[in-house]
Parts: sequence; structure tokens; C-alpha cells
Amino acid sequence: MLNKTSKNVTRSRIHDRIRKKLAGTGERPRLNVFRSVNHIYAQVVDDSKGVTVVSASSLEIGKDGKKHIGGGNIAAAKQVGKTVAERAKAKGIVKVVFDRGGYLYHGRIKALADAAREAGLQF
Repeated sequence: MLNKTSKNVTRSRIHDRIRKKLAGTGERPRLNVFRSVNHIYAQVVDDSKGVTVVSASSLEIGKDGKKHIGGGNIAAAKQVGKTVAERAKAKGIVKVVFDRGGYLYHGRIKALADAAREAGLQF
């Protein structure tokens, strides 16, 4: 028999390895991304205080009155990236450290990061 680990266990191990080298501070907090099958979540975290400063997700109610902005697709990831960047800028945060959460920098993760950059976050 083969002992095969799940994708999430492997991702969690990679994320732990990344977090050893990466931490958010008050001047430059960490932009953390979590990707589920149906949705995507982003939050800006100050690790020195252990506080989430701002957050956004594809579950939030959209401006057009829909139940949520989108699902687990690239369009929703772009919207979440733009939203989290706008909220961070409103709190006075311009520079962040990007934490991809153990996921490959591709697809929805890349779309969220690019949208956050376009909205004014620097990383």
C-alpha cells in the first residue's frame, strides 16, 4: 500500500515553511490568502499584535444586492483583491508582505495579487 498525503496536508506543510521566514509588522503587515473550492478569502494581518486589520472575501454581499460577489473563480479573486486593497488604503496601509498560503502563485492567487497591486498595495 502507498501512504499518500492529501493536497491540503502538503499545502499546510508548505505554508508552515513559508511562515517561518515571513511575518507581518505594524509598518508592513501580511496579506494572507485562503482559497477554498467555492470561495477565496484575503486578510491583512499585523503579526506583532496578532490582529486582523482588514479582510475581504467572495462571500460578502455585493453592491448590486447579490448574495455574494462571486464564487471560486478568477473574477471573484480580482474583486476580492481590489476590495482588500481599498480597505487597507483606507486604514493607511500601503506596503504589505504577500503570503500565498502555500498555494502556487497561479490562477486565482495570482489574480488576487495583481488586482491588489493595481488598486495601490505595494508588495
